[in-house]
Amino acid sequence: MLFPAPIRFLQWLPLRSNGLPWHLSIVSWTLIALVVGSPAAASGQNVADDKRPNIILVMADDQGWGDVGYNGHPFVKTPHLDEMSRQGFVFDRFYASAPVCSPTRASVMTGRTPIRTKVTNHGRYMRPQEETIGEALKGAGYSTGIFGKVHLGSGQSDSPCNPSGMGFDEWVIGLNFFDNDPWMSRNGKVERRTGRGTEVLMADAIEFVRRHANQSQPFFAVIWFPSPHDPHQEVPPGPPLYTEKKNAGYYREITLLDQEIGRLRRELRTLGIRDNTILWYSSDNGGLVQETSGGRAKKGSIYEGGLRVPSVVEWPQGRLKGRTSVPVMSSDLFPTLLTLANIEWQPKHPLDGIDMAGVFDGQLKERPKPMGFWHLFQAGQATWSDRILKEIMEKQENQVPLPHNPARVEKDVYDFPQFAEATAKGHAAWNDWPWKLHRIDGQRYELYNLEKDPMESNDLAADPRYREQFSIMSAALDAWMRSVVRSLNGEDYSD
Repeated sequence: MLFPAPIRFLQWLPLRSNGLPWHLSIVSWTLIALVVGSPAAASGQNVADDKRPNIILVMADDQGWGDVGYNGHPFVKTPHLDEMSRQGFVFDRFYASAPVCSPTRASVMTGRTPIRTKVTNHGRYMRPQEETIGEALKGAGYSTGIFGKVHLGSGQSDSPCNPSGMGFDEWVIGLNFFDNDPWMSRNGKVERRTGRGTEVLMADAIEFVRRHANQSQPFFAVIWFPSPHDPHQEVPPGPPLYTEKKNAGYYREITLLDQEIGRLRRELRTLGIRDNTILWYSSDNGGLVQETSGGRAKKGSIYEGGLRVPSVVEWPQGRLKGRTSVPVMSSDLFPTLLTLANIEWQPKHPLDGIDMAGVFDGQLKERPKPMGFWHLFQAGQATWSDRILKEIMEKQENQVPLPHNPARVEKDVYDFPQFAEATAKGHAAWNDWPWKLHRIDGQRYELYNLEKDPMESNDLAADPRYREQFSIMSAALDAWMRSVVRSLNGEDYSD
């Protein structure tokens, strides 16, 4: 297997901070990738004869970078994630594409910055015109399933914005966070479940994995935990934990989800499919505790603490082992996983994510393209999962027609309000490692060197020594923001 040329994922790129066009700056990396190939190819496997890997994506809801044992948390217990870190590959600088949940989920699905997909904040539906990783893998012969907190659309069977419309054959989902005894939609039929929500969704996911293990076609499973999001009522089995600690409920749910990671990993071993299964874990945004967020601020901010999250991946057959400080983001999952699965694919829409598979064998030592972030372009929208699903279940049981208003079935996905291309509302940032430029409400700028100033405390925007750096980055950020607005306005779907 050879890496697909990264150039095909980079359709609109601005200049590097050294002034060279991006397609020129990555030529050497592209040539190396074509010669060396993937981690599996580098290990001497005949990948043409190998079964394609199963893929499982697991994501926590609100877990900060430092809220795992392997990143040095002083007391939280995460033994299974810690073991994954020893046996797999750890990302020291993995970034969620947004500091809140729905947008990051859209980035995983599409490989694009969330505003392009109209998921501008939490509770917004993803446009059905978007091409998803579920659709790409299903088209390549994968069985697909998604389980847990989706928060990107509807749970009704006739909605174009449900997981079936995102490429998933099977789904059991909540519309937002849920806790104990949740209501969940199974392919459109709502059920009241009993137990801890995190355990319930893992049971559904494992049942899917068992049915598809060792079949002629591989499977793709998405498992999105509702924990450790508040209200923190799920309590892991066993002796009481963290009773004297502040944020005890938050930490208990982190340990609970870690236990469920252990349950999944044991099942993969029992089924004999662990070696050829890519298991990739991350969080959807920064955590709830600033002190362990891995940077300035926490969830809801595009300072480092709101974006930097834990991430670790295992794939024994691919020999993924080690650690990297090269920045990687959630939008990169789509193109990177298709490379690892040896799937040739041409994106229909401009991507923000890029193929980062070269970090696994050390061929990619720096990120060849900056990362853009943009939050508060629009306000979020409340989605009370249990309330909505309970109402739907009661109507289903009584054979009462379901509500078919846009808030339930389509929301605002077919609307294409036109924003001025120069719109700069909210807080945007351009991470061209080690530099990070912030643009706040289109007017105020802040510039930081993250290598020297990881807490973003020493603003260099007005420092004359960095005038050229500021000029190059501000132009690149502006060009990217304009391209995002064009996508939001619907230009990507013109053909």
